[in-house]
Amino acid sequence: MNLQLHHSKIITKATIAITGSKSETNRLLLLQALFPQISLKNTSNSDDSEVMMKALSHILQPKTYNLEPTTINVHHAGTAMRFLTAFFATQSNSDIILTGSSRMKERPIHILVEALNNLGAQISYEEKAGFPPIRIKGKELESSEVAMEANTSSQFISALVLIAPKLKNGLKLHLKGEITSMPYIKMTLALLKEIGVKASFENNIITIQPRTYNLKPTTIVVESDWSSVSYFYSIVALSEIGTQITLSSYKKNSLQGDSVLSEIYKDFGVETVFNDDETITISKVNANVNSINQKSKILNLINAPDIAQTIAVTCFGLGIGCELTGLHTLKIKETDRLQALKNELIKLGASVEISDESLVLKPTSVIKENVTIKTYQDHRMAMAFAPLALKTALQIEDAEVVSKSYPDFWTDLKGCGILISQDQ
Repeated sequence: MNLQLHHSKIITKATIAITGSKSETNRLLLLQALFPQISLKNTSNSDDSEVMMKALSHILQPKTYNLEPTTINVHHAGTAMRFLTAFFATQSNSDIILTGSSRMKERPIHILVEALNNLGAQISYEEKAGFPPIRIKGKELESSEVAMEANTSSQFISALVLIAPKLKNGLKLHLKGEITSMPYIKMTLALLKEIGVKASFENNIITIQPRTYNLKPTTIVVESDWSSVSYFYSIVALSEIGTQITLSSYKKNSLQGDSVLSEIYKDFGVETVFNDDETITISKVNANVNSINQKSKILNLINAPDIAQTIAVTCFGLGIGCELTGLHTLKIKETDRLQALKNELIKLGASVEISDESLVLKPTSVIKENVTIKTYQDHRMAMAFAPLALKTALQIEDAEVVSKSYPDFWTDLKGCGILISQDQ
């Protein structure tokens, strides 16, 4: 499905309800599978979380290894692939083939597999070594100490941390080198502590104590997704002074790394107010961003790489430049996001340079009309470019890809005043 986004003017005041964080939801779903006493509210309605729920609700019948394994397809869900690999490795008598889309089969998983196998897991590759699909024969993991490169996907680290309380002797995880996406690791540890698991993180060593006794019944309310709210920050930044959007439900002391948006977008003239009812109101309070030393916005996004696309498009729409670094993990996402960003921004008239871990956008006042944005099977490409409808008409290819993280995105965008029609 391709969508036509017409040159629009946003409603001055709008209210949007965004479902729970995909990152928090998927971590808590795995913990709920390990500790059934946990109840969850405000979970994400994203495709990725639906995949996790479906996989974890699968009733695994005891089977011998000479029978056919059960195949679970996670499609494009990278978080599900990593977390389920660790989960099924610990499920005795299970025999699973974990697979995904063609792009998923290009996303490396060897670092996580190697760490799990070093703990005693039995995981092998079905096709190309180092990549899905993988076969997991679940068993009790006897070892409790392992090392892993720290500059890899934080999801690999979180996957090990999440299963650690159910390991016989807990886990001591040594992280080697500079750590990537630290907030996501801290999020995982904070969720463990919320359910009473003892954990520490000192000198690049994560230590998790085993949780050998049952939890008391616990209800956890998932905070709404900060990555999803980034697109509305972009909309407000590209709007006129006085524009306001109220969104629910958000915490001032969020566990999510992308909550840094509230600070970053101050420089784009956007103010964030945390309301008593756990909503936030974001408002355009300053239109002259160039007067705030914004000819080129310089940011290291190593702790929040998922908002890089949104920020780059915001800068382009405002006619300012940016230099974004710390983005090396973007090359192994749903697509090579750095290359995809460059391709589509250039179509719109931008001047962009990329490296393996950075993007440099030069200031420009030119925004071409009726450009078709290719999404590369990447939800964030579709959503990051959509706010440009406030500056020009554009088309979004394969617009349904947003369901991966935010199925209601186009409906919510219309609620803000963006004029959308389906291409014939």
